[in-house]
Amino acid sequence: MLKNRARFGIVLAALSLTVTVLTMGSGPRSAKNQRETKSNQNIVREVRHQLLLLPYYSVFDNLAFKVDGDHVTLEGQVTNPTLKHDAEAAVKGIESISGVTNNLEVLPPSPMDDQLRHALYRAIYGDPSLSKYGWSSMPSIHIIVKNGHVSLEGVVDSEADKSLAGLRANGVPNVFEVKNNLLVRNNH
Repeated sequence: MLKNRARFGIVLAALSLTVTVLTMGSGPRSAKNQRETKSNQNIVREVRHQLLLLPYYSVFDNLAFKVDGDHVTLEGQVTNPTLKHDAEAAVKGIESISGVTNNLEVLPPSPMDDQLRHALYRAIYGDPSLSKYGWSSMPSIHIIVKNGHVSLEGVVDSEADKSLAGLRANGVPNVFEVKNNLLVRNNH
């Protein structure tokens, strides 16, 4: 049955969480397939909700997850080890989840990386064209810094905004490289 499953990614633009859901392959949808899809949608919604409620989740963390039936795999990077454990506990607490694999990477503590995070935040969210992405309680552009290497994660409205965010990040002193992994809302 697992062989017949096809992967597809759903980007949750408004919530800045990346989700991959494993579902049945394309073909006629039986009532059972529709129930499984509805069940997966409910699990995705509940996992997303629980992760967004985590108290230490910030713009400097990247939480992503995959759902395979009733099993969830957490992925991404976090700055606080407590967040890794809290995310796993929150997902395990969901009634319909049978298991959780926690692949979250805890970023190494570094005063230099902390300085870069704040400089990058000011450079990106201080730009008038990009400031709108910081208006929600969870900004949609996440800034991941590991040993001076930067990854931009999340969702923006246009290719121009994606390019501008990359340019602003590249303009910050002491950044070794910038990987612009931002997704454009209309392109997914």
